Amino acid sequence: MTKLIALVDGSIYAASVCEHVAWLAGRLGDDTPVTLLHVLGRRETQSAPSDMSGAIKLGARSSLLAELSALDEERAKLARKRGRAILEDGEAILRGAGVEAVTSRLRLGDLLETLADIEAEADILVIGKRGEAADFAAGHLGSNLERIARASHKPILVAARAFKPIETVLIAFDGGPSSRKAAAHVADSPLFRGLACRLLMVGAETKDSRRALEEAAYHLRHSGMETSVEVLPGQPETEIARIVEEGGADLLVMGAYGHSRLRALILGSTTEEMLRSCRIPVMLFR
Repeated sequence: MTKLIALVDGSIYAASVCEHVAWLAGRLGDDTPVTLLHVLGRRETQSAPSDMSGAIKLGARSSLLAELSALDEERAKLARKRGRAILEDGEAILRGAGVEAVTSRLRLGDLLETLADIEAEADILVIGKRGEAADFAAGHLGSNLERIARASHKPILVAARAFKPIETVLIAFDGGPSSRKAAAHVADSPLFRGLACRLLMVGAETKDSRRALEEAAYHLRHSGMETSVEVLPGQPETEIARIVEEGGADLLVMGAYGHSRLRALILGSTTEEMLRSCRIPVMLFR
């Protein structure tokens, strides 16, 4: 049984993340277990500094520290209360969509460290394109998304700002290991059954890439998916964006790293550009 972990915060993407999770669960079965995760950073719950510099008399300084400690303690309580409210709102969206197997986790600490602890429990991670700190920063990715995309070894669904019904899947294929893994997952997973598939390769074609493309197409069609194959000249960023903008896909599936890129340290440039510009959800594979 596929297990889902959804990262939610107080951003405008939180509701969309839950709606995308509801779609995933609906496709996989309403008994699909879902974990909603909200992580409080240490800054949100840290205590007052122990040292206050400056020419302040001892009595006044002690009184000030006591007030700061009380304020920080109250702030930490409010942060936890807000986190629980965010999780309750997410649960309400999921249960309203018929998803019953929902659990919530409120954790304190670093997001990546938290995910490293629980990622083994998940088959798919779901996150919004941007978090609270970047809600209105058009053209920018949330820092947490970039960190998770680099660190995680599980498929990641990056939710669009608003959920729309998904009927057509576009697989950006370059013949590399991560794109082959993405195509194989689409072919094998019940998540994509009954959806139309567009298998797209952009750029110079080689014998090896053509062979990999034909193998991927065969696997997709053999699984019962209606699959079209397209090979286009040009730059991947430009052609993929054009197809998406023209309404040619509802979900973009791609490898997180390009075939010819240095993959150990940075996201492939095409992937990063698609995450920045696409107004549809993107599913990434390592």
